[in-house]
Amino acid sequence: MAKKAETVNMVDRFAEFKELKNIDKTTMISVLEESFRNVLAKMFGSDENFDVIMNPDKGDCEIYQNLEVVPDGEVENKDMQIGLSEAREIDPECEIGEDVTKQIFFEKFGRRAILNLRQTLQSKILDLQKDAIYTKFKEIEGEVITGE
Repeated sequence: MAKKAETVNMVDRFAEFKELKNIDKTTMISVLEESFRNVLAKMFGSDENFDVIMNPDKGDCEIYQNLEVVPDGEVENKDMQIGLSEAREIDPECEIGEDVTKQIFFEKFGRRAILNLRQTLQSKILDLQKDAIYTKFKEIEGEVITGE
Protein backbone atom coordinates (compact mmCIF):
# COMPACT_ATOMS: atom_id res chain seq x y z
CA MET A 1 0.00 0.00 0.00
CA ALA A 2 1.35 3.43 -0.93
CA LYS A 3 2.27 5.87 1.80
CA LYS A 4 0.15 8.96 2.18
CA ALA A 5 2.25 12.04 1.53
CA GLU A 6 2.55 14.27 4.55
CA THR A 7 1.71 17.89 3.95
CA VAL A 8 3.94 20.37 5.69
CA ASN A 9 2.07 23.15 7.42
CA MET A 10 4.10 26.20 6.46
CA VAL A 11 2.23 28.40 8.95
CA ASP A 12 3.66 26.35 11.81
CA ARG A 13 7.10 26.48 10.22
CA PHE A 14 6.94 30.30 9.97
CA ALA A 15 6.09 30.44 13.68
CA GLU A 16 9.08 28.21 14.47
CA PHE A 17 11.41 30.49 12.50
CA LYS A 18 10.13 33.52 14.37
CA GLU A 19 10.84 31.92 17.73
CA LEU A 20 14.00 29.93 17.04
CA LYS A 21 15.81 32.02 14.45
CA ASN A 22 14.51 35.54 15.20
CA ILE A 23 13.19 35.91 11.65
CA ASP A 24 9.75 37.52 11.31
CA LYS A 25 7.06 36.16 8.99
CA THR A 26 7.26 38.87 6.32
CA THR A 27 11.03 38.53 6.03
CA MET A 28 10.73 34.76 5.80
CA ILE A 29 8.11 35.05 3.05
CA SER A 30 10.30 37.41 1.04
CA VAL A 31 13.25 35.01 1.46
CA LEU A 32 11.09 32.10 0.25
CA GLU A 33 9.86 34.08 -2.75
CA GLU A 34 13.39 35.17 -3.61
CA SER A 35 14.61 31.57 -3.33
CA PHE A 36 11.84 30.29 -5.61
CA ARG A 37 12.66 33.02 -8.13
CA ASN A 38 16.33 32.04 -7.99
CA VAL A 39 15.47 28.40 -8.81
CA LEU A 40 13.06 29.47 -11.57
CA ALA A 41 15.76 31.66 -13.13
CA LYS A 42 18.16 28.71 -13.17
CA MET A 43 15.54 26.33 -14.60
CA PHE A 44 14.04 28.64 -17.25
CA GLY A 45 16.85 31.14 -17.88
CA SER A 46 14.85 34.04 -16.42
CA ASP A 47 12.18 34.60 -13.79
CA GLU A 48 10.68 37.74 -15.34
CA ASN A 49 7.52 36.06 -16.65
CA PHE A 50 6.75 34.19 -13.42
CA ASP A 51 4.48 35.14 -10.53
CA VAL A 52 5.32 33.58 -7.17
CA ILE A 53 2.47 33.88 -4.69
CA MET A 54 3.16 33.02 -1.06
CA ASN A 55 0.16 32.69 1.24
CA PRO A 56 1.33 32.65 4.87
CA ASP A 57 -2.18 32.29 6.29
CA LYS A 58 -2.99 29.08 4.39
CA GLY A 59 0.62 27.97 4.27
CA ASP A 60 0.91 27.38 0.53
CA CYS A 61 2.85 28.63 -2.47
CA GLU A 62 1.65 29.02 -6.04
CA ILE A 63 3.79 29.64 -9.10
CA TYR A 64 2.39 30.91 -12.40
CA GLN A 65 4.15 31.34 -15.74
CA ASN A 66 2.87 34.04 -18.11
CA LEU A 67 3.32 32.96 -21.73
CA GLU A 68 2.61 34.82 -24.99
CA VAL A 69 0.28 32.95 -27.36
CA VAL A 70 1.76 32.48 -30.85
CA PRO A 71 0.54 30.43 -33.85
CA ASP A 72 1.28 26.70 -33.70
CA GLY A 73 4.72 25.84 -35.02
CA GLU A 74 6.08 29.38 -34.51
CA VAL A 75 7.22 28.98 -30.90
CA GLU A 76 10.77 30.35 -30.78
CA ASN A 77 11.28 30.33 -27.01
CA LYS A 78 9.24 27.71 -25.14
CA ASP A 79 9.93 29.48 -21.83
CA MET A 80 8.30 32.71 -23.04
CA GLN A 81 5.81 31.56 -25.70
CA ILE A 82 3.16 28.89 -26.14
CA GLY A 83 1.43 27.52 -29.24
CA LEU A 84 -2.24 28.38 -29.81
CA SER A 85 -3.56 24.81 -29.54
CA GLU A 86 -1.68 24.19 -26.26
CA ALA A 87 -2.80 27.58 -24.92
CA ARG A 88 -6.44 26.76 -25.71
CA GLU A 89 -6.15 23.72 -23.42
CA ILE A 90 -5.47 26.19 -20.60
CA ASP A 91 -7.86 28.95 -21.70
CA PRO A 92 -10.29 28.04 -24.52
CA GLU A 93 -10.99 31.71 -25.35
CA CYS A 94 -7.39 32.91 -25.81
CA GLU A 95 -6.20 34.48 -29.07
CA ILE A 96 -2.81 35.00 -30.71
CA GLY A 97 -0.86 37.84 -29.09
CA GLU A 98 -2.52 37.50 -25.68
CA ASP A 99 -0.88 36.19 -22.54
CA VAL A 100 -1.89 32.89 -20.97
CA THR A 101 -1.11 32.02 -17.37
CA LYS A 102 0.07 28.47 -16.79
CA GLN A 103 0.40 27.09 -13.27
CA ILE A 104 3.74 25.49 -12.43
CA PHE A 105 3.57 22.72 -9.86
CA PHE A 106 6.32 22.47 -7.26
CA GLU A 107 6.21 18.66 -7.41
CA LYS A 108 7.50 18.73 -11.02
CA PHE A 109 10.63 20.76 -10.26
CA GLY A 110 12.92 17.75 -10.10
CA ARG A 111 15.51 16.65 -7.62
CA ARG A 112 18.24 19.13 -8.61
CA ALA A 113 15.93 22.12 -8.46
CA ILE A 114 14.64 21.07 -5.03
CA LEU A 115 18.18 20.64 -3.71
CA ASN A 116 19.12 24.03 -5.19
CA LEU A 117 16.08 25.60 -3.50
CA ARG A 118 17.03 24.02 -0.19
CA GLN A 119 20.62 25.23 -0.44
CA THR A 120 19.53 28.76 -1.38
CA LEU A 121 17.08 28.87 1.52
CA GLN A 122 19.70 27.65 3.98
CA SER A 123 22.23 30.27 2.91
CA LYS A 124 19.70 33.12 3.03
CA ILE A 125 18.45 32.05 6.47
CA LEU A 126 22.04 31.83 7.73
CA ASP A 127 22.67 35.38 6.43
CA LEU A 128 19.53 36.61 8.22
CA GLN A 129 20.64 34.94 11.45
CA LYS A 130 24.06 36.58 11.21
CA ASP A 131 22.46 39.98 10.64
CA ALA A 132 20.12 39.48 13.63
CA ILE A 133 23.01 38.57 15.92
CA TYR A 134 25.08 41.50 14.65
CA THR A 135 22.31 44.05 15.23
CA LYS A 136 21.59 42.58 18.67
CA PHE A 137 25.18 42.96 19.83
CA LYS A 138 25.90 46.17 17.88
CA GLU A 139 23.67 48.02 20.34
CA ILE A 140 25.81 46.95 23.33
CA GLU A 141 29.18 47.62 21.73
CA GLY A 142 31.82 48.57 24.30
CA GLU A 143 30.08 46.85 27.21
CA VAL A 144 31.46 43.77 28.91
CA ILE A 145 28.98 40.91 29.10
CA THR A 146 29.14 37.28 30.09
CA GLY A 147 27.06 34.39 28.86
CA GLU A 148 26.82 30.70 28.32
